[in-house]
Amino acid sequence: MTKKALVTGASRGIGRAIAGRLASQGYDLYLTCLHSMDALTEYAHELTEAYEVKCLPFQGDMGCAADVERLFSSAPIRSLDVLVNNAGISYIGLLQDMTPEEWDRVLSTNLTSCFLTCRLAVPLMVHAKKGRILNISSVWGAAGASTEAAYSASKGAVNSLTKALAKELAPSNIQVNALACGVIDTDMNAMHSRETMQELAAETPLGRIGTAGEVADSILYLCSEHASFITGQVLGVNGGF
Repeated sequence: MTKKALVTGASRGIGRAIAGRLASQGYDLYLTCLHSMDALTEYAHELTEAYEVKCLPFQGDMGCAADVERLFSSAPIRSLDVLVNNAGISYIGLLQDMTPEEWDRVLSTNLTSCFLTCRLAVPLMVHAKKGRILNISSVWGAAGASTEAAYSASKGAVNSLTKALAKELAPSNIQVNALACGVIDTDMNAMHSRETMQELAAETPLGRIGTAGEVADSILYLCSEHASFITGQVLGVNGGF
């Protein structure tokens, strides 16, 4: 039976790269985005043509319970081998200048989305007695980043959720892990100035920023049988940062 994977936030950056890697391995895909439906639909068509897999694009807010329920019911998603929680946003600015609505938006997109997708995916995986859940986190979830308090808080919570859920689901042969990404070349980081990116690269022991493809390769490893005894881990994909 063809394996199936759900990747949230798949229209660009890390999510797009992950979708491409999974398609190359023969996974049928459910791909979500919040705004870029045209781009996601085009990419889904490209993957279908290139790898002869099924790709269903879906537009919705993964931090909204009704949208996630609509995804699972309208697709419909009846089985799932891999769930990649990648949808995420950031906010750069002083905490005192952040509105409660902006705080809620970051936490909803980065953290609540993981709860909502897992809530519906877990029963499918428990029934099958197997599954992989991968949460995209950040080095700032452990270290904290100045002027990114909400983002750091959300990713720290994702790390804790990962560890707790891994223990809960281990008896059902479901592995749950997170990837704590360092500085990756994505649209989210494009908001930083060239000087800031150069400074971050210099602070990274490998002397450069990472690529979305390198994160996607790590996801493929954690989805493979080589990683069957790895669960509850927050894997740093950060160049030694």
